[in-house]
Amino acid sequence: MCLIHLIAGAFKHKPEELRGGLSQQAADLVKRSFDDVDPKLLIDYHTHVAGLGKGTDIFVNPKLGSWKHPLGYLRFKIYLSAAAVTDLESADDQMIERLVRLISHIEDHGKYCLLAFDKNYNHDGTPNLAKTEFYVPNDYVFSLVARYPTLFEPVISVHPYRPDALEELERGAKRGARMVKWLPNAMGIDPADELCDPFYQKLKELNLVLLSHGGEEKAVEAEEDQKLGNPLLLRRALDAGVKVIVAHCAGLGDNEDLDDRQRRRLPNFELFLRLMGERRYEGLVFADISAMTQFNRSGTPLKTILKREDLHPRLVNGSDYPLPAINVLVRTRSLVKQGYITSDERASLNEIYHYNPLLFDFALKRALKLPNTSKRLPPSMFMSNAALGA
Repeated sequence: MCLIHLIAGAFKHKPEELRGGLSQQAADLVKRSFDDVDPKLLIDYHTHVAGLGKGTDIFVNPKLGSWKHPLGYLRFKIYLSAAAVTDLESADDQMIERLVRLISHIEDHGKYCLLAFDKNYNHDGTPNLAKTEFYVPNDYVFSLVARYPTLFEPVISVHPYRPDALEELERGAKRGARMVKWLPNAMGIDPADELCDPFYQKLKELNLVLLSHGGEEKAVEAEEDQKLGNPLLLRRALDAGVKVIVAHCAGLGDNEDLDDRQRRRLPNFELFLRLMGERRYEGLVFADISAMTQFNRSGTPLKTILKREDLHPRLVNGSDYPLPAINVLVRTRSLVKQGYITSDERASLNEIYHYNPLLFDFALKRALKLPNTSKRLPPSMFMSNAALGA
């Protein structure tokens, strides 16, 4: 378990200790991070919550708790460490309590969009629990928002193949949801499927924004499901007039170029840029920068979003928590070598991480520079985007 902790959490301090514990250099970096950011508009569009179903209706696939599935079991243990879970019987409470403590001890913290997560469904509308890694009900997210209204905004998750999908969208919208979360690769959703058409019509009618994962999903093992992360498949939603946020800028993996007769494979990020460049989708297609500082996206994708200032008005921030709390994913030494941050900034950021990985994620993104330039991500990217209406 010590090795797991080094890979994942590796926290040395409590978030409550940050105010009096940071060095002056690190405290100054935190202060600079909030320059020109209106705390009333500060928002994180991509924050996960999970659990083990201990006193809640959350579902976790039993295979994740078994050594018979070693990769899934290791990933499960890493997530528990990242969420600072020490007692499995109290896991659900500990996960949300940890997140609340992290946010509450960020001065001028803003709001965090808390994501529900639907099951995998078959085409006939029946749930496929064998391919469902975890399930976070909409009602659970709404209960947390009601408990912590100054911290969270609700994001529902509704699979379009569900028999009650349209009714669930209406129910969620009436309760204050403004976004819907999809992870097609994990949920078994083909965004280009005609079965989605009534769903898209309802999204547009209710003015709900679709936050959909783009690119490869590391938690998905079946190669045939990775094709569902092709960002070009989202054209069907965009053609229906739905506003779509492509999570992670589709910055991982590759897929078939659906515009190429030979179906050559291209990086998902390149396909995403094509989507962003199509004039007919201006005002409809957006993206979040969650997970973009991870080692597997910090090459061309991160450089490009720093360089392409024309994209900035359509990019929003997201932490993808608890991923920033997985120590091995964000490698600050590599970010220094690539020229994104300085050695002094790295020292301060590593110090911040040990107190509050959520603040670390924000401060890191605010410190990033396009190598050999002074270009940074603009403060507006970290505030509510009026064009989304969400």
